[in-house]
Amino acid sequence: MGEAELAKVPTTKQIQLLNEALEKLGFELLDNQKQKQIEQIKNLLIKKVQSGEVEEHFSISGFLSKSLNKDYSYISRLFSEVEGITIEQFFILQKIEKVKEWIVYGELNLSEISYRLGYSSVSHLSAQFKKVTGLTPRHFKKIGNTHRQSLDNVHYK
Repeated sequence: MGEAELAKVPTTKQIQLLNEALEKLGFELLDNQKQKQIEQIKNLLIKKVQSGEVEEHFSISGFLSKSLNKDYSYISRLFSEVEGITIEQFFILQKIEKVKEWIVYGELNLSEISYRLGYSSVSHLSAQFKKVTGLTPRHFKKIGNTHRQSLDNVHYK
């Protein structure tokens, strides 16, 4: 999730070799503008969730439009076209992964988690958690962290 500027334009062979080396390390070369914008969107949303400061009436559209200085309908259409899910679905998945993390660490109760991630209530968080994972938060806590994913590998089913 980084960026590099090259002093001169690489050859096709150099790009191919770089891409192969990055793939071996679990990375990929993003060479088109659309994919770069998608990564910016993902990074902004992941950082927002990781901050643990999602307001109850948090506006994804306002946040992204302001952060990227682009119209939300364009951002939303681009994201759905490339990722196959909506921005809202992606954001929910990020929040659920953060809920899993906090449940596993046991430092916060569901009420505190609910508040920090902008849920209107614990029951709303629990219902969304069950819809996404198939488990209640309590059941998830019992079985431990075997169902957690790294945030950049979260995908909608």
